[in-house]
Amino acid sequence: MIEHYIGVDLHQAFFQACAVTSAGDRVWEERFPRNDAGVSAFRARCGSQTAVAVEASTPTWHFADAIVDAVTELRVVDPVKTKLKAGYAAKTDRLDARRLADALRRESVVGIYYPPLSIRELRELCRGRHALVQVRTAIINRLRAVLLRHGVVDRRRLARTMSDSWLDQIALPPQAGASVAALRHVLGLVRAEVAAKTAAVQAAAADDPVATALQQVPGIGPILALMIRAEVGAIERFPTPGHLASYAGLVPRVDASAGRVRYGRITRRGSPWLRWALIEAAIQGPRRPDRIGRWSRRLAVRKGALKARVAVARTLCEEIFRHWPARR
Repeated sequence: MIEHYIGVDLHQAFFQACAVTSAGDRVWEERFPRNDAGVSAFRARCGSQTAVAVEASTPTWHFADAIVDAVTELRVVDPVKTKLKAGYAAKTDRLDARRLADALRRESVVGIYYPPLSIRELRELCRGRHALVQVRTAIINRLRAVLLRHGVVDRRRLARTMSDSWLDQIALPPQAGASVAALRHVLGLVRAEVAAKTAAVQAAAADDPVATALQQVPGIGPILALMIRAEVGAIERFPTPGHLASYAGLVPRVDASAGRVRYGRITRRGSPWLRWALIEAAIQGPRRPDRIGRWSRRLAVRKGALKARVAVARTLCEEIFRHWPARR
């Protein structure tokens, strides 16, 4: 039985904690520095029958790993679905910690998935590569803009090849030439990092049975397979493919009142990386020779290519469910 419920308002340099009893009486509250000494002091104040709630943010997993073995229950709270400040005019760190503790006591917080370290490492690998690819694209676009201002049309050569030697034959004014040289230097470094990350992702995908199984889905290769595997984590937390699509933010907003139902744009709530991977895989939808391919081609004619791609991405959630290795 839980004796104390603790709410933690976590920040970069410190965290505020408040403990209440099952009856709602405040036991203690204190501010701790977010370092080893502060975490140790907090652990010392957590008894054997303690539940802790902390909102999900960037430093949450590091903090959670440090205290998870010292408490009976740890709840990582979804700040979007758990409305702690509704109806309150004041917002302070102390009040936030109190409200978290009280909401945990009343079982009115919505928790999120606490992924193990191995899944978080896969996420770091895939997201790191994704970020580098975005940087590479930004540099290429900047380089194209400089060239275009001086009458040089790239025609996608910078994106399709690793060699920029053709740029050596172009005569540019001094400052434009200096900009192109600097951008080419940075682009070379980023391309090398992308290649290294891509090789690491492909190797990890080859060693992961889930990623290997997901590559049976048309449109999903090793990079997308590992991204989906990392972002999903445990498929058991999704009862249906629809729940997986909702987690990816691919389901439409619904406004229903007095028997009238209106569907809007997709919610875009959940994992943006999972949504990106599914949309990328859905690009191959119209090229598929099966039922889904025929349906996506008809839908593209009626609704447009972008809407058809989103619809195919939702359908891929069903295929991911079917190909994911035995769920227990």
